[in-house]
Amino acid sequence: MRTKSVGKKKINIVTLGCSKNVYDSEVLMGQLKANGKEVVHEDRGDIVVINTCGFIDSAKEESINTILEYVEAKNRGEVEKVFVTGCLSERYKPDLMREIPDVDQYFGTRDLPILLKHLGADYKHELVGERMTTTPKHYAYLKIAEGCDRPCSFCAIPLMRGKNISTPIENLILEAEKLAAKGVKELILIAQDLTYYGLDLYKKRALGDLLLRLVKVEGIEWIRLHYAFPTGFPEDVLEIIKNEDKVCNYIDIPLQHINSDLLKAMKRGTTHEKTNALLDKFREKVPNMAIRTTLIVGFPGETDEKFQEMKEWVREQRFDRLGCFTYSHEENTTAYVLEDDVPQEVKEARVEEIMELQAQISWEKNQEKIGKIYRCIFDRKEGNYFVGRTEFDSPDVDNTVLVAAENTYLSVGTFTNIKITSAEEFDLYGEVV
Repeated sequence: MRTKSVGKKKINIVTLGCSKNVYDSEVLMGQLKANGKEVVHEDRGDIVVINTCGFIDSAKEESINTILEYVEAKNRGEVEKVFVTGCLSERYKPDLMREIPDVDQYFGTRDLPILLKHLGADYKHELVGERMTTTPKHYAYLKIAEGCDRPCSFCAIPLMRGKNISTPIENLILEAEKLAAKGVKELILIAQDLTYYGLDLYKKRALGDLLLRLVKVEGIEWIRLHYAFPTGFPEDVLEIIKNEDKVCNYIDIPLQHINSDLLKAMKRGTTHEKTNALLDKFREKVPNMAIRTTLIVGFPGETDEKFQEMKEWVREQRFDRLGCFTYSHEENTTAYVLEDDVPQEVKEARVEEIMELQAQISWEKNQEKIGKIYRCIFDRKEGNYFVGRTEFDSPDVDNTVLVAAENTYLSVGTFTNIKITSAEEFDLYGEVV
């Protein structure tokens, strides 16, 4: 005897990987909710949908372990069905079907309507901009394009996400307005490559045009730029960052390396000299802009000499924020034909060297902030502290501002002026002024 109808079953969406996956999960959840489904994010449910990441080895391992965990739960009778979607499923569907056959169905990155059908729902075209956000209510990701046209030799994203497809400005403005109406104050613009935005739709780079429309959306107070490819960066954007108060003095620009030979092998379309010229231009046009970058160590052919060149460059550039990853030898990328000739233990030691250097740079930069006042937004209360950020910090990846909760109450999602009283490598401590 059935105790539940299909319509009453709770659907649990599990998200792995980057902010683009978070966005995709939120769109899926919005569609399910509009179809009258009960949907939760990373909670208990009768049906589980795992949105996977397949970018590098560690991400693939996490995705596979999560799939196996829920398949075991299904075999124990704790969940009824397990569906898998996202990048890993797009890239390795035949292998996954063979190795983990107990998953009920696998879907690719662009199979949303088909996935919805299997969940007893219809794809609703009229839901442009509607989604169930999983981030704190005051900030949200705004994905402005899907896919990537860049030829980077180490990257499998085009294999999983396809060619670049920009979302029309009108649709993004509508989405931003709906988010603002729900209380969102900060938009974090994401794509595989913000720099390329608009070339397919408008035959020109249109990130600047989009920003000038977004700053007019009432209720949005901060707009943050993530993942801007360095080659072909539209310089009008720098003027907009400088002149528009709502656009944060912040940019995430993944540079990956600085040695010209490795940049050529990576197919990045730039050199040591051109990269430095671009960074000089950023700092000249927007002197107080925080620059975040990511680097890869251990790419094929990275000798100790080439690594030392990158380390010295990091020391010279003094990036505000920096992440570093070991090279992952990904099949079907053009770098896969190269010999993965840097041992894993050497890669990991190089990451440690770069991050130790960056921790010192970050500590020194943070000491300069003591005594200064910053407008901060507060994301949460954690233990005895309210945890916030300046405009120079993105959630989850950058520095935080901590205010003791003993004698102070701060409302989450509100902007407050904070005077910095002390600082560590990645945390600032302050008080309300």
